[in-house]
Amino acid sequence: MANDLENTPVDLEKTPVAVLGLGAMGQALAAAFLRAGHPTTVWNRSPGKGDELVARGAVRAESAAEAVRAAELVVVCVVDYDAAQAVLEAAAGELPGRVLVNLTSDTPERSRATASWANDRGIDYLDGSIMVPITMIGQPEALIFYSGPRAAYDKHETALKAMGGKAAYLGEDQGLAAVYDLALLDYFYSSITGLVHAFALAGADGVRAADLAPYLNTITAILPPIAAGAARDVDAGSYPGEDANLGMMATAVGHVLEWAEHRGLDVSTVRPVKEVYDKAVARGHAADSWTSTIEVVRGD
Repeated sequence: MANDLENTPVDLEKTPVAVLGLGAMGQALAAAFLRAGHPTTVWNRSPGKGDELVARGAVRAESAAEAVRAAELVVVCVVDYDAAQAVLEAAAGELPGRVLVNLTSDTPERSRATASWANDRGIDYLDGSIMVPITMIGQPEALIFYSGPRAAYDKHETALKAMGGKAAYLGEDQGLAAVYDLALLDYFYSSITGLVHAFALAGADGVRAADLAPYLNTITAILPPIAAGAARDVDAGSYPGEDANLGMMATAVGHVLEWAEHRGLDVSTVRPVKEVYDKAVARGHAADSWTSTIEVVRGD
């Protein structure tokens, strides 16, 4: 089990919690609560999971409703929102008066729909998004986003930080956690796809990925300050291009695309970049920063 450290003896003064869903992530969340000394009740739809948690002090419930009755803070972490909704419907009668935290990943629309369902039943609902791998759950640097009623978050902030010390409250709109989640995943998946393509491009000329990798740090090291500056430009709607203008970058992307095609690589991830840059240049942004491409992406 991830982060399998010796748990603190159960402290009856701490918030009793229930974890519904004992996949790998759910088990890690329950283990984090146990380590922090929270009375922890666990439940899983299919039997055979949670034995190790029970051995360490968790109570296994026979139903989701039974687990909810034992807790003040209820955490749901299952495969998708359809599964989450089925679990919540089964325990709906026990949820009012408790704070429900849904850490199941999905879209903002589904987060808001579940929030509406909870609100109609008098349930305090927080939506959340886990932004770290299982191995980091329970660690001080583990980032988890939360959105929903501020009072519900404040009431259980200490308990929530048992799952991840970098708990970030984003606002009352329950869809915000999913918005941040998808935006960061958009950035992440685009980045690692670019990484793989870079390896393929270099490899087409006999360069091993291991030989290229050390030099990629030069690029990744400049991303944090670039992100902060780009955010300021985007929010201001101003794209100064004194240091590196879009026209120059569009030409460079064209070189990447040309050589990748020449080497017979799949360019389905590179060609759209060139197309977006060219559209922004056609709009008159050649002398501006690459951040001006936001207008093309947004469809302004």
